[in-house]
Amino acid sequence: MNQGFNVLSLSHRHAPAAVREQLALSEPACRALLITLNKGLGLTDVLVLSTCNRTEIYYCADQDQSGAILDEWARIKHFPSPARLAPYFISLTGAAAVQHLFEVAMGLDAQVIGDQQISHQVKQAYQWSADADTAGPFLHRLLHTVFFTHKRVRQETGFCDGTASVAYAALQLVEDLTAHLPSPRVLLLGAGDFGADVARYFAANPRFAHVTICNRTRARAEAVAAECGLPVLDFADLARGIQAADVVISSVAAPSPLITPELLGNQPVLSHKYLVDLSMPHSIAATVETVPGVLLYPLEAIQSKASAALERRLAAVPQVRAIIAESVAGLQDWSEEMAVSPTIHKLKNALEQLRQEEMQRYGKRMSPAEAGMLDEITRSLMQKVLKQPVLQLKAACKRGEPGQLVELLSELFDLERQPAAALA
Repeated sequence: MNQGFNVLSLSHRHAPAAVREQLALSEPACRALLITLNKGLGLTDVLVLSTCNRTEIYYCADQDQSGAILDEWARIKHFPSPARLAPYFISLTGAAAVQHLFEVAMGLDAQVIGDQQISHQVKQAYQWSADADTAGPFLHRLLHTVFFTHKRVRQETGFCDGTASVAYAALQLVEDLTAHLPSPRVLLLGAGDFGADVARYFAANPRFAHVTICNRTRARAEAVAAECGLPVLDFADLARGIQAADVVISSVAAPSPLITPELLGNQPVLSHKYLVDLSMPHSIAATVETVPGVLLYPLEAIQSKASAALERRLAAVPQVRAIIAESVAGLQDWSEEMAVSPTIHKLKNALEQLRQEEMQRYGKRMSPAEAGMLDEITRSLMQKVLKQPVLQLKAACKRGEPGQLVELLSELFDLERQPAAALA
């Protein structure tokens, strides 16, 4: 495995939400940081992943560059003291960094295990790396292996089935309820941690273009709205917002219900209005269904659906880890073979040089047809001569001991004088 591969990770496992929010990177910031780390610090195979629960930087370097990366990170976020950030981060290298990326991309390390949103975010981060030309051969191979592994997990296990997050379950419920509406209008009531998760899911879904957020404390609503790109409704205008919405999702903490039949009673409901209560205690009175056209979906029903899915996902975890282990083993084989690839290319160059010299020596005495036949014969012979050393090198890689054979071939064929790239 590439021992110079590293990750610097800030996630929900080691940092509170306030810190993660303060250090989260927008898409332009991610793209800018990619260039800075690659051109400014000389790092290769750079990937910057930023989600609501984690921001991580993967890179290749001979030495740990966490300090320099934190400095650049703090500079972008205008954070005055990078040293204060260090306790919130973890740094992994080599096989541990590779394993971490697999677990993140599969959803094993998600706040809600099996959350599939992260796989799309990893693909997006990889696209940014490709656009910036910061992805080298190792990162390309690693990410394609990750994506293939994710496909296997989806096809061979139940790990991706169902909706294990209540917030995500609410999104899927609303998708089903509004399937007949071309552009449903959604009002999100509540901007706490849970309400913010709901807002992120809806903001990321192209099906919902008309989503508004409302909160008793407007500043909190504006902070979530700015992150998600949503408009804000003043709490004083809640009744008007409910009247305009097709769907109202409430996740507020209140001693008694905020949405009652009385609040709805003076407003004509011209079509079905769907009220989803994610609060505990309930913030929507059960009696709202006495209002014609109003349908209520309480927290208990959504929790039950999410809990059943979570149990299925947890049961599938051993299968997921087994698939990851197979993929990591294959990546390890490839990585080890890449280590002897320069020797294979140099050996091929050395034999090709000998072949060309002999072709020039004898080709002048032959007709074009004879020279063509000699070229074909010598090429075939060279491939047969190469086959056994290449197989032995790959076998030595799997045993973890290619060094002695590399040295022997280098001495026999004077490979140090050969260029690493194969001759055309």
